[in-house]
Amino acid sequence: MLVIGIAGGSGSGKTTVVKAITQQLGGQVVVIPQDSYYKDSSHVPVEERRNINFDHPDAIDWKLMCQQIRELKQGRTIEQPVYSYITCSRSKTETVTVEPAEVIIIEGILIFTCKELRDQMNIKIFVDADDDDRLMRIMVRDIAERGRTVETAIEHYCDTVKPMHLQFIEPSKRFADIIVPQGGHNKVAIDVISATVEKAMSKIGKKK
Repeated sequence: MLVIGIAGGSGSGKTTVVKAITQQLGGQVVVIPQDSYYKDSSHVPVEERRNINFDHPDAIDWKLMCQQIRELKQGRTIEQPVYSYITCSRSKTETVTVEPAEVIIIEGILIFTCKELRDQMNIKIFVDADDDDRLMRIMVRDIAERGRTVETAIEHYCDTVKPMHLQFIEPSKRFADIIVPQGGHNKVAIDVISATVEKAMSKIGKKK
């Protein structure tokens, strides 16, 4: 079993890289998004929930995430939590059943900040992108999916996203085995990654 970590700033194009790898490998892949493992904030008053810093490592339930990755590596099925950005809470009635697969892709902005999680990865990829490009993608996403206005989206980027990127995400680049410049549009890098993954899978297959 091969575990791939794909990190990078918000709006960098991680999802595009994940899709490219998934398409090449077909049904052998399961994707574990960091976003499913935000700590439940249902106990926080509603008016205060929008102040939660989702770009800080403390917002993630690393213990559960690491445990479920271990279980998948052991060939066990997991019940992945379901988190809502709208309510800032984890569902108490719904989970996503995830079956183990030959390749596990862990995707998220902060996944390289947790040593225990990094140590479970065979390949670590950091998707890099120009700050202006990331800002535009973040604004489109926040307005369309998270109910923000143009003004609040810009304010959120300046107050939270940018400083957390500089403090935690950008420095985590040093843990990467492969850095993908130009985000998910770098076809050459995608091809290199796919070849690396196929080679690693081949080695694992020979050991069985």
